[in-house]
Amino acid sequence: MTKRILLAEDDIEISQLIQAHLKQENYAVYPAYDGEEVLALFQRETVDLILLDLMLPKISGMELLKRIREASIVPVLIISAKGSDLDKALGLGFGADDYLSKPFSMIELTARVQAAIRRATQYAQAESKPEEAPTLSYLDLDLDLHTFSAVVKGKSIQLTSKEFHILKLFLTHRSRVFTKEQIYQLIWEEDYYGNENVINVHIRRLREKIEQDPSNPQYIRTVWGIGYRMGE
Repeated sequence: MTKRILLAEDDIEISQLIQAHLKQENYAVYPAYDGEEVLALFQRETVDLILLDLMLPKISGMELLKRIREASIVPVLIISAKGSDLDKALGLGFGADDYLSKPFSMIELTARVQAAIRRATQYAQAESKPEEAPTLSYLDLDLDLHTFSAVVKGKSIQLTSKEFHILKLFLTHRSRVFTKEQIYQLIWEEDYYGNENVINVHIRRLREKIEQDPSNPQYIRTVWGIGYRMGE
């Protein structure tokens, strides 16, 4: 089945370039050039992924992201040149799944789109399974593999897809130290090109959700000069 992509990009030349490339890759593309058009398309069409430029007229990409997340868990891939806004979109709970910094290659775009749609499909299939799934635990942290949520000292914590899979990785291999490169390759399922910021943001956001004191973490520990691991 042809996958459907909502492309929110106000630069007509860039939009047309992305459209042409994605159509060659057999995607159906629905372009929008301002925030109001994005909302109208989002409400009218069922799409498998949204490519969202943060710098849109009429309604900003950040505001659109919040509205989209109120109604849907469709994967959202940010495309933007503003690093600070990318950090906010990924790290403050607005719900972006991944991002591409401009300028980017069409090869990298295709890889990110494919990976995001694949993860969303796997997430939906696992979530729809009726059988009871096991729980992974460490100290007062429980990860429910059926509801894709965490429970810390009895309090339920909602996780994004990436946060869930990072936490699952650590809990499944508690004695292992993972480098940022390994985390990226295992969770994003693509080659690592020094994308440290995306790992840093997700780890920080996870700590804010599950740690009593994020500056002194008890669950996700930093192994200086190497990476991260679960616990001691």
